[in-house]
Amino acid sequence: MKPIPRNREKRRFAAGPAADPNAPLWLWGQHAVEAAISNENRIIQRWVATENAAQRTGLTGFEILDQKALGKLLPPGAVHQGIAIKVQPLEPANLEDVTAAPDAPARLCVLDQISDPHNLGAIFRSAAAFGVGGLVLQTRHTPPLTGVVAKSAAGAVETVQEIRVVNIARALDTLGAAGYHSVGLAGEGLEELGEAVSGAAKIAFVMGAEGSGLRPAVAKACATLARIPMVPGMESLNVSNAAAIAFYEAMRSKRA
Repeated sequence: MKPIPRNREKRRFAAGPAADPNAPLWLWGQHAVEAAISNENRIIQRWVATENAAQRTGLTGFEILDQKALGKLLPPGAVHQGIAIKVQPLEPANLEDVTAAPDAPARLCVLDQISDPHNLGAIFRSAAAFGVGGLVLQTRHTPPLTGVVAKSAAGAVETVQEIRVVNIARALDTLGAAGYHSVGLAGEGLEELGEAVSGAAKIAFVMGAEGSGLRPAVAKACATLARIPMVPGMESLNVSNAAAIAFYEAMRSKRA
């Protein structure tokens, strides 16, 4: 299989009309649904499940549908595992409020125009696994937290804060003023990742878009650019894989 050219990779996921971030949405899949039900901030409008899925999960209150009828409510190809709920979107957090809170997270991640919802969901999942408390996303050019994102995140969109900002470079200035050491992941980084995160009390990782990476203005706003050491001949990693490695390295460094 031929590799996807860099410019085409980004367009493939950016195509189509923009979704209304305030419109109700469907979440599906057992982990995503159970996590949403457990979130006291979720407003649930409709619960649907197949009889087998309702019995398997032990949850009650679902409208029972057959597999075909349930599938018609969801996007084509949704792997729903026989269970889905229609919910109101969660209200994104304000960056200044998050960083000023007494329990402000020590680890955040800033995503510079990530466009693939599967990657976004995978990064939410890794953030939950490795103690990253929030993802800073641009108001535009980053998809809303749809059912695809929630399914890929396996419930993590309910526990990792979604923080929306208008301008990523200005957000990095705000984070710097709040004491965060911003580490941009880039192949041309002068430091290795382990060196860049060592000893930092607060870290904001900055990840670039699929294919194109960090925009120049965003890279310039980072306190440092760091690279993940790899064997010669390997150009780069998928952004969600790179994020998982970065988050793990920060956790390992903190414990050390």
